[in-house]
Amino acid sequence: MKISKKIVWLIGMLCVAVSVSAADIYVGKNDGNIRSDGSIENPYSSLEDAIRHARELRRLNDPSISEGINIWVKPGIYFPEQTIRLRPEDTGTAASPTRIRPLDGKVVFSGGRSIGGWKKHGKHIYVADAPKVGGKRVNFRQLWVNNSKAIRAESHGDMELPRILNWNFEKQTAIIPNVFKDFKFVEGMEFFIHQWWAIAQLRVKDAVVHKDSIEVYFYQPESKIQSEHPWPKPWLSKESGNSAFRLVNALQFLDTPGEWFLDEDEGKVYYYKREGEDLVHADVIFPYLETILAIDGTFEDPVAHVQVEGLSFEHTAWFRPNTHGHVALQAGMYFHEAYKLDKPGTPDKKGLENQAWVGRPTSAVVLKNTQHVHFEHCTFSHLAATGFDFCAGNYRDRLEGNIFHDIGGNAVLIGTFSDDQVEAHLPYNPKDARVLSREVVVRNNLIHNTANEDWGAVGIGAGFVQGVDISHNDISDIAYSGISLGWGWTPTVNSMKNNTVERNRITRYGKFMYDVAGVYTLSAQPGTKIRWNEIDSIYVSPYAHIPDHWFYLYTDEGSAYMDVSHNWFPENKILKNANGPGVVWKNNGPETDKEALNAGLEEPFHDLLQWKKPVGEGYTFNQHVPFTKPVFVQVYNPQQSLSKDAFVAFAEGQGIEQPQVYQWGDYMLLMTDDERGKKLTSAMLASFPTVVVKMFNDVFYTFDQQHCDVTKKVDDVDFVLLTAQLVDDEAKQQEYFRYHEKQFEEWPEVAAGFCHARFQEVLLYRNGRQLLLYISFPKGKDFTAIDALTTKDNPKVEQWNQLMGTYQEGIPGTVTNETWIFYKR
Repeated sequence: MKISKKIVWLIGMLCVAVSVSAADIYVGKNDGNIRSDGSIENPYSSLEDAIRHARELRRLNDPSISEGINIWVKPGIYFPEQTIRLRPEDTGTAASPTRIRPLDGKVVFSGGRSIGGWKKHGKHIYVADAPKVGGKRVNFRQLWVNNSKAIRAESHGDMELPRILNWNFEKQTAIIPNVFKDFKFVEGMEFFIHQWWAIAQLRVKDAVVHKDSIEVYFYQPESKIQSEHPWPKPWLSKESGNSAFRLVNALQFLDTPGEWFLDEDEGKVYYYKREGEDLVHADVIFPYLETILAIDGTFEDPVAHVQVEGLSFEHTAWFRPNTHGHVALQAGMYFHEAYKLDKPGTPDKKGLENQAWVGRPTSAVVLKNTQHVHFEHCTFSHLAATGFDFCAGNYRDRLEGNIFHDIGGNAVLIGTFSDDQVEAHLPYNPKDARVLSREVVVRNNLIHNTANEDWGAVGIGAGFVQGVDISHNDISDIAYSGISLGWGWTPTVNSMKNNTVERNRITRYGKFMYDVAGVYTLSAQPGTKIRWNEIDSIYVSPYAHIPDHWFYLYTDEGSAYMDVSHNWFPENKILKNANGPGVVWKNNGPETDKEALNAGLEEPFHDLLQWKKPVGEGYTFNQHVPFTKPVFVQVYNPQQSLSKDAFVAFAEGQGIEQPQVYQWGDYMLLMTDDERGKKLTSAMLASFPTVVVKMFNDVFYTFDQQHCDVTKKVDDVDFVLLTAQLVDDEAKQQEYFRYHEKQFEEWPEVAAGFCHARFQEVLLYRNGRQLLLYISFPKGKDFTAIDALTTKDNPKVEQWNQLMGTYQEGIPGTVTNETWIFYKR
């Protein structure tokens, strides 16, 4: 049969098309074979060599890459000598991506190194020579023994921290109780302190013992930053306790199984072994590299179409605290410089009273100026700082189906927060939008046990971003907030818009820090949607600056133009603080149909849930009992350093709309609700240290119309506010409280008098010795006239008033024999 030339040509082309496939390059242990060619028989010993091979194939436009390049990594643990880098020359295409995958089994890229040669140094202590890399010792800050994180020798464990006695802001010193056995200051000691929603880790310069207290001095630059920055600063409170602290990194603290200490001077590492551990045969790893993999392009030439699948990234370091300390603003972002302004105000925010410039912690994997880069089914564990960072300039990258656990800081960061040279509160509007992270997808990831060193870090943190999709993630066991979206504390419309936080399950968070939420937002974000999330189980923090300051949803300063709808949480506990316009709240809380949300990992990713561990021993969760009574914040200002107008303006800046302020002498009293009152109180304490601030939300006596035989409840009321204080005698104070506890049983005539006067509600608050009395009554009535009705034909009420008068006196500023004064008549 005669076959035409045209048919032969077509058959030939078809055969060529069928034979073309992706190029395959292999990495594996090859015993130093210098003749490696990347074949399966002679694989490269490092991923870097395989990337170089792939780069050459692309440079030469080799026909074998028409359907992409596969870099196959054989099972094993790889210890790169430096950060592995992908550059613009490594860019693939949609038709020809570069894929990095395990060939079979588990592949680990470790930023650490091993420590061997352990010897017994007592009953429980083992010692080894401090390791060297490149002939030099490494001042590492983390250690893992058989994949279990060891604890840097510390004076107190996570659940047993003591409280500071005071902070001397002028001397830049901490005053702490001497709760240590045979305390001795040594070089290298560090000071860890809990501060509202962030922590600080300070290098100790000296510690001077004064009998029962110790004054601690710190190295610069962190000493100045710590004492000058106002948000958040050391907490000093008689009501909820001062900031918690511990001392870290001294041999004298090596007293608990699982602790370790690096003696730099002697060149030794000490470890207190856990039960069942054999250090002679243990796998002991310290971190050396801060970043294992960096994919870094440029605006004009981004790295694109790279897929990383099924790899594990472990054992990264973070060395900056060794040389600068770590004083954090929020979400792990650390201060370069921060201080309070003498004269408040910036062009964008007239009431702003502080300035801050922040830096960003390191990350195991960093992407910058990338497009269509995918990480799927990878594991990020045993890391010192951030796990994965979409640093800037990311477009349509994707992070899906990954595991994050045992992370010292944030699990995932997305986008610009504040560049080092940009003040942190300014709205960010870059001239070139390519610097922004846009349309990034973070989906179906399991995030568990993160922020376990920097307690103020978050599960997922996004800064100035556009169109990001954070959905179907499962986030649990976080020291602070689950998802933080936004930056800048400004209602000004900026570069953020059209972001989505949907169908995430966020549980077991707020383990140590408060001012916390499952989903937390900042600043204006037109088109942003926060919907269908399941949020539950907020830990009871043992060190919370305000014990009730925990939330399921928290739209913080400047949050504007966003849709917050159909989110489920078990109690109506949210905070809307100083929000801008256009925030739509709809159908949030326990009434939402939880089962219909389809929140958390989608079905194909349910196998990741096996990584979640049970709740640790000793931890409990919050249950909210709503406080529905009015709350009052009192300012005592004899120096006249704060005017009423300034107080009103400050309250408005803290999210209190149309503040009601009442004044008497050097006192001002503001009426609000419980959550806003707590927020305002903490803000006042930080911003006006010379002003005495008290919050009244402790009601020890309540009367209402339910105590009347005939209920005469009205809808429209007026009220009076009065204050006095108890005498300075604890025994008499306790008698006073007991009288009020038994009043309805033993003095029923008092309630009868209130009913006769048609008092709607009588609330008696206390803060220390001071009392605050709230009495509501039908609007339009004259209080003096109806108050007289309480004693009319009722001599027992007169006896009660005379008796109570023996326990009461006027507050500072009243004249002799003046007891109760009116804030509001």
